[in-house]
Order: sequence, then C-alpha cells, then structure tokens
Amino acid sequence: MRWSVNTDQQDHFGRHGEFSGLLRRRRIAAGLTQEQLAEQAGLSVRAIRDLERGATTRPYRNSVGKLADALGLTDADRMAFTGVRQDEAGQPPERPVPRHLPAATAGFTGRTGELSTLTGLLDTASPPGTMVISAIGGTAGVGKTALALHWAHQVAGRFPDGQLYVNLRGYDPDQPMPPTDALAGFLRALGVSGQDIPPGFGERAARYRSLLAGRRMLVLLDNAASAEQVRPLLPATPDCVTVVTSRDTLAGLIARDGARRLDLDLLSAADANQLLVTLIGDRAAADPEATDTLAAACVRLPLALRIVAELAASRPVIPVAGLVAELAGERRRLDLLNAGGDPRTAVRAVFSWSYRQLGPDAARMFRLAGLHPSPGFDGYAAAALASTDAAEATRLLGLLARAHLIGATGPGRLGMHDLLRDYAGELAAEHDGQDESRAALTRLLDHYLHTAATAMDALHPAERHRRPRVAAPGSPVPPVSDPADAAAWLEASRSTLVEAVAYAAGHGWPQHATRLAATLSRYLDTGGHVSEAITVHTSARRAAHQAGDLAGEADALAGLGIIDWTQGQYQQAADLFRRALALYQETGDRAGEARALNNIGIADGLQGRHQEASRHFRRALTLYRAIGDRTGEARALTNLGVARRSEGHYTEATEHLRRALDLHRTAGSRSGEAEALTELGGVELREGRHDEAAGHFGQALTLFRETGAEARAAYALNGLGEAFLAGGQPGQARAQHAAALTVASQAADKREQARAHDGLGQAHHALGDPGQAGRHWHQALALYVDLGADEASEVRARLTGPEEAG
Repeated sequence: MRWSVNTDQQDHFGRHGEFSGLLRRRRIAAGLTQEQLAEQAGLSVRAIRDLERGATTRPYRNSVGKLADALGLTDADRMAFTGVRQDEAGQPPERPVPRHLPAATAGFTGRTGELSTLTGLLDTASPPGTMVISAIGGTAGVGKTALALHWAHQVAGRFPDGQLYVNLRGYDPDQPMPPTDALAGFLRALGVSGQDIPPGFGERAARYRSLLAGRRMLVLLDNAASAEQVRPLLPATPDCVTVVTSRDTLAGLIARDGARRLDLDLLSAADANQLLVTLIGDRAAADPEATDTLAAACVRLPLALRIVAELAASRPVIPVAGLVAELAGERRRLDLLNAGGDPRTAVRAVFSWSYRQLGPDAARMFRLAGLHPSPGFDGYAAAALASTDAAEATRLLGLLARAHLIGATGPGRLGMHDLLRDYAGELAAEHDGQDESRAALTRLLDHYLHTAATAMDALHPAERHRRPRVAAPGSPVPPVSDPADAAAWLEASRSTLVEAVAYAAGHGWPQHATRLAATLSRYLDTGGHVSEAITVHTSARRAAHQAGDLAGEADALAGLGIIDWTQGQYQQAADLFRRALALYQETGDRAGEARALNNIGIADGLQGRHQEASRHFRRALTLYRAIGDRTGEARALTNLGVARRSEGHYTEATEHLRRALDLHRTAGSRSGEAEALTELGGVELREGRHDEAAGHFGQALTLFRETGAEARAAYALNGLGEAFLAGGQPGQARAQHAAALTVASQAADKREQARAHDGLGQAHHALGDPGQAGRHWHQALALYVDLGADEASEVRARLTGPEEAG
C-alpha cells in the first residue's frame, strides 16, 4: 500500500543507431508524425527528432516508456523496444559508470616529472592497483587540482568502472564538506537513490566500500583539509586508486594508510616561462628576459601566471617589459614585497593589479560574488547579489571570466579559486561595508526563496497554498514556470539551495532558512534526497528554535519525521510528528495540525495499527474540511480509504477513495489523482473486479509518468501485474512485474521490489517454471524480512507449501 504524504535514471542504449531506426519505423507504422508522437508521449518535438537521428545516445528510461505507451506497444514488441528481452526481465539495471572528472585546465604546461611520478606509482604498485592515495600537497594556487585533473584524464581509460570526483572545500572558512555529505554524493553516483542512502555515517561508509568492491575506479578527492576528512572516503579494494589534493601534508594518511606523497613545488623557471609564452604568445617569446622577470614576479604560481597572461592579452600593444614595470609598481603601492618572497603576499599584488584594471561595476561584481555562500553560482544569483539585470550581470561576469578572476565549475555554473574568494571578501568588507554586504546576501536569499517557490508551484500547483508566499525579488529569475524547467532548475541548484539554507541558519537569516526549508520539503521528499533533507530540516530546526519561531520549528520537525519513515524508523517518525502537532496547536496553526495528524496516521498505518491510523485520518479530515483545504481533505480521504481497505471494509474504502479522486481532479492535483486511482484499483482487485482494477492502475501509471513521478509508477505496475494474474494472464503479469522491478530497483523502493519479486514468482509458477518462481520468492522473502513486513509470512508459505518451487 501507499500513503498520501503531505510533502531519472538514464538508460544507455549501446546500439543507439538501432534504437533510432526502430523508433522511426514504429512511428511510421503507427501513422504518426513526429509532432503527433511528441504530443501523445508528452515529449518535445525536438526530443523526438534527436532520438530518430541518433543525436541522443542516452535516452531516459521513462521517456522510452512514454514512447512505448504512445505507440501502443505491448508484450514482446514493448520489450524489444525498451531493450529488455524476455530472458532478462526481472533483472536489476546495470551498475552505473560515473564519469565525474571536471574538464582539464586549458593550456596545461610542464609538470612532466610529477606526471611521470604519478603514473609510475600507478604502474609499480604491488600488488597491481594497491596504490591507495597520492596526496598532492603544496601552497595555495600552485596548481594541485590542475595537475591531478590533467593526470586523471590521461589515465581515465585504465579505470573502466568510472571516476569519482568531489571538491571537499577543505579551506572554505564557512562550509568545508563533511565526509558524510561526500559519501552521499558518491553513493548517488554509484546508483543508490536518495531515499536508500543510509542516514548514519558508518552505514554510508560501509555501503560505499561495498559498492566499490571488485571495481576498478579512480577517486579524486580535491582540496582536502585533513586526514580525518579523507579517510572515510578511501575505498577498501586494491583495484581502486585514490588521489587527494591538499595544502596539508596529510602525514596521517602516509603513516597509517600507506599513502605515497608527491610534494608539489612552484613551477620551475622554465615551465613558468613556457606557460607565459603559451598564453601570451609572440611578445613573451620575443623578450625572454622580461618574461623571466614577469614569471618571477608571479612567484611562478600558475594561478598568478594565468591572471597576468590574461592582462597581457587584454593589452596587446604593451610589451612584456611594460607589464613587468606595472606589476612592480603595484607591489610597491601595496608594500607587499618581502625578502622571503612569500607566495601569499606576492600573489596578492597580482590580484590587486588585475582588480584595478576592472571598471567600477565589474569590480563591485567581483567583490559581491566573493560573498556567495556556495563555491558555485549562476548568472541569476550574481544578478541578485549585485542588484542588476540579466544582461548586465552576463556582461560583468564575462569580464571577470576573461580576467581569470572567476571560472566555470560546470554547465552554467561559475566559481572562484578560494584565494580569490578570500581576496574578494576582504575587498567587500573594505569598500562595501557590513550593511551593503548583508543587503547583497539578503537579495541572494530572496532570489533563491522566490525561485524555489515558483518552481514548486509549477510542479505541484494544487499545493501552492501550503507553501510560504514569497514576494518577487527585484532581480531577474530563471524560467521555471514550466514543470520541466522547474524540475531541471531544482536538480541543478539542489546543492546550492541546501548550502543556502545552512548558511542562512548560521549567519542571521533564520526566517529565510525556515521558509526555504518548508518550500523545498516536498521536492526533497519525493525526489528521495534524504541526505540533503536532513541538512535542510536540521538547519531550519536549529534556526527556528534559536529565533523562537514555533511554527518554523514544527515544520522542520515534520520534515525530519518524513525522513525517519522513509528510513523505516516509524515510531521515531511518529514521535517527531507528535512534537510538531503540539507546536502547531500552541500556535493555532490548524492546517499544520491537520498535516501532523495525517502524518501520525501514516506512521500508525506503516506499523499495522490501522484502527489508530483511521482515527487520526478522521481528525485530520475534520480539520481540513473546517479550513476549506480541499487538497488536504483529498489526501486524508485517500489515506482513510487505505486504512479501511486494510481492515477489510471495502465498500467504505471505495467511497472515501472515489470522493478523494473527485476532489483531486477538481483541484487539478494530478499526482493526488494518480495515488487515489492506484488505491482504488487495489480495492477493486480485492473484490475480484480485475478489469476495473487494471483500468485504474493503467490510468494511474499514465499520470505518474506524465508528472515525472517515475518512482511511484512501480506501485501501479505491480497492481497491473496482480490484476493480470488474477484475470488468468500470467504472461502479461510477468511483463508488468518485470517493469515494476526495474523501476523500483532504480528508485531503491524495497517494498515494491519485494512485491515485484513475489508477483514474478507467482507468474512464473503459473507459467510452469517453478525454478524461476522459487528464485523470485526467495528474493521477495529476504526483502520483506528486512522490512519487517507482514507479507513475509505469505511468501514463506508459498515456498514451504506442497508445490515448493525450490
């Protein structure tokens, strides 16, 4: 069963040329134009064109399913189309192969000795592949990351199972990445869905090591602060190689974990000169003496050399000797020269010289961009910080990028080296002061809050009244009014939004923290982003408690309760919901009180206490009706219908579910409509009305897919399988349960995986294949036992009955 809660994987077609031709043939055979197929499948015309011409080589699995539905494919035709053969049905998807390395630095020069050393460590490790760590230490800006990435791209082909990368932000003054968050990111990259990522640190580390066992992967841990931050991220298998970059020597890793250290010094004089010649061109080659002096003035730091080279490129008529004189003058102006030639002080002169070449608006953008709480940001965030329009923000960011004061960190994302970020922050304090800096950050948080709320309204319009209302900011916002755009923005911005909540909670913006957490709650829950949800709701709870915001604390407690029940900690979830209920009652928030009662009922139902669940659902229903919340009323009715069905009261359950269905349709809640249809199909199945049940499951499946709730589709697919089996069509049942198993495995939904295995066992048994039946039943039993579910006894009875299937 499912409960109505108040809150894609890509599938690679190796023979994408065959798929593109198959799609085209199937479309023509169905008499459809590309435009008609796009409309029926809910995809764009461009997506169809790209698929048919082979431009899209990794189509989404749910997109392929939508196309199969639109083309009316069934049975063997559908399996051939989706790439699943009959003998492969029921098998979990292949393990993903992550390719997470960022792009290598353009114009990389020198370091031949260091590259050879790294490759030599890889080649000579004994036994092969047991080089666990190469800790690359050195001064900030010396090129540790550039070297590690350049080498990693060179040897990537030797790691067929993929490459993992994370920036640990060890020298971020506010938010160095905790190992537990890095583990969550790695687990997700290795195919573990958010809702199946263990909540505990030790469990995450164990799961990570298990997934890497027997695989040959490269793990790059960038900007580590300490051995303690790195150690939990080390694979336990000799076939994996880990490279760590850090300013620290990480002596503990050398002594305790067998790491080999490569100490990275400044570039050699020859390499520094060559880098300037590569980047500046003929002027540098024509005056080697001035180039030598310029390289020395940059202390042979790659970061400083690149900034100076860009200054030279922007002033093509000035000879290199003139640039040397200007930089010397800048150093004198700042009085930063010292006898020791400290790179930290010398490079400051380079930063200052580059900064002074900027116009006033670009200089202000640089200063304010350094205040951003996350290492990465987009142009809209920059526009909010600087209170400017999109075109001007784009122009100013372009100037900073050309000056190498900011750089790309991903598609549409920008960031600063931490030395430049520190420098920008110092300038902001000096030139803009505390009041303007705080105003800029407030504009930024307003921007994130409004954009997130708009995106959630696009995805869940029927629940708009449940989210905090947010005024539009003065700065431009990205296009998120379309559901597809909204989902894409939330996915791309997820880590930044999480960091924004944590920053707001810890730096004096408690209301922004609690409102952003409440806005994101449903997205994080339905998307299975458990690790992020824990950070968001924990931060919001702390901020609300410190500010005396009882309503915000109640919302955070409810969010944490939802996390607990997704992890199977039902009683702990119920306790949190009861604490939230008390706070809602204290503040007179009747809508919050109704949500808390509904959630307590769900926790009861998950523990088999259906009578207690019904009582809580009825109390929630009364409150929802009193305040006129029709969507809430529909969800409470759906849950009440589930509870009454579980108690065997099918007629009453049907009445509640039909009423819920009507309310969801009136409110335009397609996700709620799909849930009610699925539960209604479950009642009809129990009453022997197989055809009616199949019809409702089919409608629900279409809605789940149209609304992007692919994980929920497993429930409808399993329902279809059960309806077909009850109707005497075991072949059809097997196909539906196989599809459900694929979806449930991708979503890490253990309950639906178990249900799919049980259904496959029954289908194979009916088809006269007891061996396959037994194998699926054994897998179902293991999952149900792990869940502590009552269904385990039913499966055990099938395995131990007179027709034991082995």
